[in-house]
Amino acid sequence: MRISMKVDYGIRALVELSRHYGQGPIQTSEIAARQDIPEPFLDQVLTSLHKTGIIRSKRGPQGGHILARQPTAISLGEIIVALEGSTAPISCVQAPDDCPRSTDCAQREVWQSINEATENVLRTTSLDKLAQRQQARDQQAMYQI
Repeated sequence: MRISMKVDYGIRALVELSRHYGQGPIQTSEIAARQDIPEPFLDQVLTSLHKTGIIRSKRGPQGGHILARQPTAISLGEIIVALEGSTAPISCVQAPDDCPRSTDCAQREVWQSINEATENVLRTTSLDKLAQRQQARDQQAMYQI
């Protein structure tokens, strides 16, 4: 599975929102600056996340973006599916009827195992866990300066 820039930027933006959860909306420009994401592309990503219900957005000078749910309730798997669709390494894993050989294919078993392991990691990794990891790395970097 290859992670697109859209997913990478989306997760980085959501980690930023997670780290400020409960503190009110954060504007796109702040997220872009803190996470080094091009603002026009971030706008597109945030629009997608808004449409899927992962974030809420408010326009205007006091506006910005907030998570629609607690960071513990949003998994990386949900984010990837919202931004890119399936996490399956090959289409026959989710749609066996796409391939006439899927019932007899030894490769498909391997792809299914890979998909199950990937989905397990993504399902059990919440935004909160990822934000905590980032916080620990940021603190470690501060001590090294």
